[in-house]
Amino acid sequence: MTASCTRGLDIGFASLDYLQIGILGVVQGVTELLPISSTAHMRVVPAVLGWTDPGSAFSAAMQLAALAAVMSYFWQEIRGVLHGSAAAIGSRNFQHPSFRLAVGIVLATVPIGIAGLALSSVLNACNSPLRGLLVIGYACIGMAILMGISELTCSHKRSVRDMRLRDALIVGLAQVGALIPGVSRSGSTLTGALFLNFKREEAARFSFLLGLPAIALAGLKELWVLSQAHISGDAWAHLLFGLVIASVSAFAAIWGLMKFLERFSTWPFVAYRAALGIYLVVAVNVGWLS
Repeated sequence: MTASCTRGLDIGFASLDYLQIGILGVVQGVTELLPISSTAHMRVVPAVLGWTDPGSAFSAAMQLAALAAVMSYFWQEIRGVLHGSAAAIGSRNFQHPSFRLAVGIVLATVPIGIAGLALSSVLNACNSPLRGLLVIGYACIGMAILMGISELTCSHKRSVRDMRLRDALIVGLAQVGALIPGVSRSGSTLTGALFLNFKREEAARFSFLLGLPAIALAGLKELWVLSQAHISGDAWAHLLFGLVIASVSAFAAIWGLMKFLERFSTWPFVAYRAALGIYLVVAVNVGWLS
């Protein structure tokens, strides 16, 4: 067992200094909400810089920063869904768009909830094979291909108000892919929504709203796991510092992404993911990275 393991839990972040945590907080915050995989970058950046891998526990707990950013950015919509759903239940109008979206959010959370619990021991284990750079590289390439296909073949005309429960379930199933490092929760759900012919900015909005419970559950679960591992006070201070930095970065990322998708396609993300994936595969095979 490595020094960064506590009770089988990878807590490499505890050995990093505050400057390193701050840099990784920015990386996590920006990449968590862009469709380019935060886990990939949280493995690649330390590997390239020669730092300790901060571990999957750090990445998972940092999702609470994404939760804060999404709730802040979409607060008016979230409040509208809650109020609209309550009114719909009171009037028994179960076809109201707000109520259908609320049910869709719950429905979309079920697949990743089941899969996450089933794979938690593998995902959070020290030296997990799923966090290997080759796995991440191939996942980046695979998602670049799928995202590219969605750009070429789909009409991009639908809005979130047109959502059906079947749409929510399909995007929820796509979200399960995010458990594989390199796939990206944002990338998988955005691509799933694009395949359902949602407009690009609407697909992003759909992706973020449907991902709220999954992000919250993953982050809170990781905090509970870390509390049970009895990590040091210094490690908690590192985590809190990273969360603050990541929250600010995540809000900037979501604002930028929504503005970008109102005017442009996802092709820049397709190209970036493909380039990152090819670099990782080549770098590992020629010995640049291990």
